[in-house]
Amino acid sequence: MLVLRNCCRSYLKFPLPRHCSSKNNETPQATPEMKQPREPDDREPIVVEKENNITLIGINRPKVRNAIDAVTGVELSNAIAAFETDPTADVGILYGVGGTFCSGYDLTELSASDDTGAVRSNVLNPDGVMGPTRRMIKKPLICAISGYCVAGGLELALMCDLRVMEENAVLGFFNRRFGVPLIDGGTVRLPALIGLSRALDLMLTGRAVTAKEALEIGLVNRIVAVGAGLGQAYNLAMSIAKYPQLCIRHDRAAAYYGAFSAQSFEDAMERETQTVTDELLAEARTGADKFRSGVGRGGSFGGIKERTIPDWERSEIGFESKL
Repeated sequence: MLVLRNCCRSYLKFPLPRHCSSKNNETPQATPEMKQPREPDDREPIVVEKENNITLIGINRPKVRNAIDAVTGVELSNAIAAFETDPTADVGILYGVGGTFCSGYDLTELSASDDTGAVRSNVLNPDGVMGPTRRMIKKPLICAISGYCVAGGLELALMCDLRVMEENAVLGFFNRRFGVPLIDGGTVRLPALIGLSRALDLMLTGRAVTAKEALEIGLVNRIVAVGAGLGQAYNLAMSIAKYPQLCIRHDRAAAYYGAFSAQSFEDAMERETQTVTDELLAEARTGADKFRSGVGRGGSFGGIKERTIPDWERSEIGFESKL
């Protein structure tokens, strides 16, 4: 079962055990922004739900700690591609059902296969073995890390833009002990994220990394209480989704180009300016008009994104204004 019920706990001084709420054992409630999720079907390796303009994509193989087999990898690629092409979806969240994010590739499938050609075909999948790990995702994607996020699971987390980690979760390239190589972008993304020396430390030793260390070295962006990972990832997604999205995607793409593809400083600077489209300028002009009208003055972020107000609430606002 999904753990959104516990999403409000990230700021509690003493995190409560999963599925427990208070000393009175009251059932915890979801945040007002989120409806209670449906119970995932065990037959669906990937579950997808929409909340407002946020898409939640869950790995649903809890019996094997959400290890990814060939079928699940394809399903995950399809789910993320659908999110990218959905005009009503602005930010995605990748998470694991059942208390663990992902324990990597399903080694039982690898050991049971006698077909070397099939294995090689899976390895050479242009998208990646674990999902679409060999390309840049087109929209912001946040990873909610709980339990184990190891081996290929850590490569999935690195594929995302931001990572929210529960305080008792564990990261690491545990595949090192079995001689399974990193083939889903780990050797590319990790050094760019935390530097070559630290990346080599994690890759060569395969040691476990705690939430505290992960935050200190820049491997994750937030530490939250046990059971609060998905809920706080959703809050983070909402804080991004409220902004004008053409600007978000332009700046994000320019940053990735500068980090991975630019041939020089001048190349990166040219890319940043040459990719400013007429649509983006129109969006910026709309924002400038809002600023002139007083929105966002003094560092306030209120009113940045227009909210649809029902007729009854609009009438009440008008009545209160007259009073």
